[in-house]
Amino acid sequence: MASLALTTAPCSSPLISLRSRLPPPKSSVISDGNRCAYRPIITPLRISDRSGLGNLRPLISSNSLFKVAKSGSIFTVKASAPGSATSPVVPATQKPWQGAAIKPLLASIATGIILWFVPVPSGVTQNAWQLLSIFLATIVGIITQPLPLGAVALLGLGACVLTKTLTFAAAFSGFGDPIPWLIALAFFFARGFIKTGLGNRIAYQFVSLFGSSSLGLGYSLVFSEALLAPAIPSVSARAGGIFLPLVKSLCVACGSNVGDGTEHKLGSWLMLTCFQTSVISSAMFLTAMAANPLSATLTFNTIQKTIGWTDWAKAAIVPGLVSLIVVPFLLYLIYPPTVKSSPDAPKLAKEKLEKMGPMSTNEIVMSGTLLLTVGLWIFGGMLNVDAVTAAIVGLSILLVSGVVTWKECLGESVAWDTLTWFAALIAMAGYLNKYGLIAWFSQTVVKFVGGLGLSWQLSFGILVLLYFYSHYFFASGAAHIGAMFTAFLSVASALGTPPYFGAMVLAFLSNLMGGLTHYGIGSAPVFYGANYVPLGKWWGYGFLISVVNIIIWLGIGGVWWKFIGLW
Repeated sequence: MASLALTTAPCSSPLISLRSRLPPPKSSVISDGNRCAYRPIITPLRISDRSGLGNLRPLISSNSLFKVAKSGSIFTVKASAPGSATSPVVPATQKPWQGAAIKPLLASIATGIILWFVPVPSGVTQNAWQLLSIFLATIVGIITQPLPLGAVALLGLGACVLTKTLTFAAAFSGFGDPIPWLIALAFFFARGFIKTGLGNRIAYQFVSLFGSSSLGLGYSLVFSEALLAPAIPSVSARAGGIFLPLVKSLCVACGSNVGDGTEHKLGSWLMLTCFQTSVISSAMFLTAMAANPLSATLTFNTIQKTIGWTDWAKAAIVPGLVSLIVVPFLLYLIYPPTVKSSPDAPKLAKEKLEKMGPMSTNEIVMSGTLLLTVGLWIFGGMLNVDAVTAAIVGLSILLVSGVVTWKECLGESVAWDTLTWFAALIAMAGYLNKYGLIAWFSQTVVKFVGGLGLSWQLSFGILVLLYFYSHYFFASGAAHIGAMFTAFLSVASALGTPPYFGAMVLAFLSNLMGGLTHYGIGSAPVFYGANYVPLGKWWGYGFLISVVNIIIWLGIGGVWWKFIGLW
């Protein structure tokens, strides 16, 4: 006697075994919860005893192996064969968890709770200590990433408001800071730069000149940025408005894209190199970073000596050039691009340029807008136009001309995510200073170092390291300088450090320490936001390069400063 066996299986691959002379009906598969059902497309079935299938008649009932639902004619599989044990129902594949990663989330929360209940040190207010616990919990969350960075930062702000540690206005005050907006605007500029093809055109020009090796291409970008540094007093503007679009275009032109496994072909090394050298070029000139004049002002207020533009450049030029040479090559060795040489690249780039033909109207508009914006960045001081205002003027032109649409700006999710988390960190770090925590920390450090009875060289070395690595708690170079520069310079001078020498060193390090994290200086969120380098590697290489920079600037720089009579 013929028999019919139906074996349950997931809907994606149903398995039907028919041992009879009955041809299988044509059917379509539909899903009903955890069961599979078959909707016949054909066919009437005539059952006869002569066919050997007559014994199937009793099975077609309410208790049978399968049901026939007359409305819609749905076959629902329930078992494999008569008399056999009931087969377990195979659940349909469930959607993956879309929420937070639990372990990183618990680590972040635990950090905040533990610190929250630690006894508050003498001299620190309860609000300051609570804010510190939330800030550190947020930093742990940003490192471990249980959620995207913007979401983590928003949770941190929510905790500040919920616990009454900050008012709503205070918690979200960072969104009124110009730097996060300048960074977001830089991403919008990059969109137009790439969309119009201008980025590719300039990228191919660079490749045609320097593209026979990845290292040569990297150095060409590094020294181009350094040449622009003294003219554009905003590292965020230089990085975001000029070099991020260019570097992204170069990466794409060389076949190194985000998300397809080709990041290490060129992009990872190039993004990290351009970021780390941007903090070096910022340290080389008084006008290369917006907070540098603040260092000069505080120096005059503390020791009544002026740091002039020439004095700054003269002292920084030797260690700066050494760092600009060493850092890219070191990263090339320890975090290398997979494509190191491409002798045919210059020729291919020239062919690409020929195929592109003359500049399009949108390219011309984009070029003119970029030149206008850079001009405002350079001469903005005389015209009373700050960097973010200049960027808004440029973006307005792009929007009005249609080179970039507002819908495209809204689609730049990385820009809005970066704006959110960077503004949140600026707000929390700013109120740590306002609540007096940073002043307490500075006083504690200087008392400790002053009580060790060491020579001024060793004492100053300890102060330098503490000043430098405390930058993990700051999302702004200006905030760090304003909070700690005067206290550390005063103590260093009291311990015997030559005052002018001490001021210069602290001023240079106030730039170099920005390379530690992805939020420590204006160029950090810009290059990190390109998503070519994982956060762990960003922090790890940031620490390593910080050690290298300190050795170069205090070692080779110290010899140079002795030679020019700085100490």
